[in-house]
Amino acid sequence: MKNETKCIHAGYQPKNGESRMIPIIQSTTFKYDTSEDMGKLFDLEASGYFYTRLQNPTNDYVAGKICALEGGTAAMLTSSGQAANFYATFNIASCGDHIVASSSIYGGTFNLFNVTMRKMGIDFTFVSPDASDEEIQAAFKPNTKAVFGETIANPAMTVLDIERWSNIAHKNGVPLIIDNTFATPINCRPFEWGADIVTHSTTKYMDGHDATVGGVIVDSGKFDWMAHKDKFPGLCTPDESYHGITYATKFGKEGAFITKCTAQLMRDFGSIQSPMNAYFLNLGLESLAVRMPQHCKNGQAVAEFLEKHPAVERVIYPGLKSNKYYKLAQKYLPNGICGVVSFELKGGRKAAEAFMKKLKLAMIATHVADARTCVLHPASATHRQLTDQQLVECGISPSLVRFSCGIENTDDIIADLKQALEGI
Repeated sequence: MKNETKCIHAGYQPKNGESRMIPIIQSTTFKYDTSEDMGKLFDLEASGYFYTRLQNPTNDYVAGKICALEGGTAAMLTSSGQAANFYATFNIASCGDHIVASSSIYGGTFNLFNVTMRKMGIDFTFVSPDASDEEIQAAFKPNTKAVFGETIANPAMTVLDIERWSNIAHKNGVPLIIDNTFATPINCRPFEWGADIVTHSTTKYMDGHDATVGGVIVDSGKFDWMAHKDKFPGLCTPDESYHGITYATKFGKEGAFITKCTAQLMRDFGSIQSPMNAYFLNLGLESLAVRMPQHCKNGQAVAEFLEKHPAVERVIYPGLKSNKYYKLAQKYLPNGICGVVSFELKGGRKAAEAFMKKLKLAMIATHVADARTCVLHPASATHRQLTDQQLVECGISPSLVRFSCGIENTDDIIADLKQALEGI
């Protein structure tokens, strides 16, 4: 099946007389006939459900759909995109370890890595997405366990050269983790370019309706953990908290990462997505392939309009031929970029704030990538915890505006921009 069809049918196939829609299994626990039956689940000797903090059928149906869309072998839902990125990295890196990350990533993820996970004893080196191979290689240490980046950075709109970064990661025996939130698997499937693990904030385009917070982790099933077993003892040596199971040998390349993430991290941290949220997420996924082209159409039109406007200092959108990432975008995102356009106004921070007050259709919201057009001033909101130097490293200026095009009529969005810019 093509992705347009997978959005509708993947992950759940009802049998004769069963629910047409994914059922909401709103239950914390599941009944078994014998203690032996349940014991097999706790020993990971049988598949099934015993407590929703670890797994739930509704969640697994939806995770299965996203897994199919990305072309992976296993997936799990989390309570948020932040939880997904934390689990994906913490699953293979612990106290005393190190991770190389692109410096151009979402501010919340940057803070998670640079502040919170450093407190846990995990070190990070941030490297420009435009760094040379030699500069990226210089960031590696003997204790490096992963490389992390975003397909399209939020809100800097940099495009990562996934193939190049994956080659360097693999040369050093570690996986490449890619946050694919802005691109979605409709526009880019990072596994096809060498990525090993993909994450999403499903709160964004996947849900698409500003209804549910959530995240997902998808494993490509291609990284050979046992080939680098000295680097990954958590996957390649017995887990005494689970009866001495060695995940990489019992579940292989295809299932080791997600099984450990579920059985160990979800068990202990419990950042679950509720079955009801998963149900709403599935409704969004069913229209994802239809919505993304309209988001991209609006994003391209808005970028082209802004580029010609005299009040605009700079437009940052990889779909513009003037953008430094245009060639990379044509390689990785040939069917469209996304609906998010970043731009800087002449007049600095005051001009940006005045502009947003004049908007009528676009809403000021700490959100991005859904059906409604919304706008945000990152330096005052999502990235306000960063210093001016860190803002520069992330590709953000004090006058930067993040404009997220919804799926409204293109002319209406541009008309709103036009009157707001004229009113500054």
